[in-house]
Amino acid sequence: MELIGQRIYVIRSQKVMLDSDLAELYRVPTFRLNEAVKRNQKRFPEDFMFQFTKEETASLTSQIAMSNTGRGGRRTLPYAFTEHGVAMLSSVLNSERAVQMNILIVRAFVKLREVLATHRELARKMERMEHTQEDHAAVLSIVVKDIQDLEKKVMKGFKNLRTPSRRKPRIGFIAAQR
Repeated sequence: MELIGQRIYVIRSQKVMLDSDLAELYRVPTFRLNEAVKRNQKRFPEDFMFQFTKEETASLTSQIAMSNTGRGGRRTLPYAFTEHGVAMLSSVLNSERAVQMNILIVRAFVKLREVLATHRELARKMERMEHTQEDHAAVLSIVVKDIQDLEKKVMKGFKNLRTPSRRKPRIGFIAAQR
């Protein structure tokens, strides 16, 4: 299941699996898998399967270390199958291995959806915590400023106690100076 999850990519904002990865899982050559798909073209509308553009293929080649054409690599543009396309493949390939692998692949897609939903919920909670933290930080800064103002007033009051503002008159008899 983990191996299948690693072969699910997000391309054109869709979670897909590549024809070569599916062929490897089903233990059939990639060209045979694509051949079966082409024979049953009506079963694979655009939301089930699409073919890569040359730019996407070049990007994919560098990202997941596919071999370059001319060096024993592919001579055709790869196909990408969505979750529904993968489910449809089991009816086209019609083998026990295909059925078993399809069950695992669909479970992997479901698990991926669950993980993404969990991450979204965590992101929402983090955002709420950030807002709460910002509110608390604002309140704390006000409290700290008030404490600092109070400290200044207290210090000023202590200074006034140490040094009286007026001079006390001397007690006793004062003789006039001649």
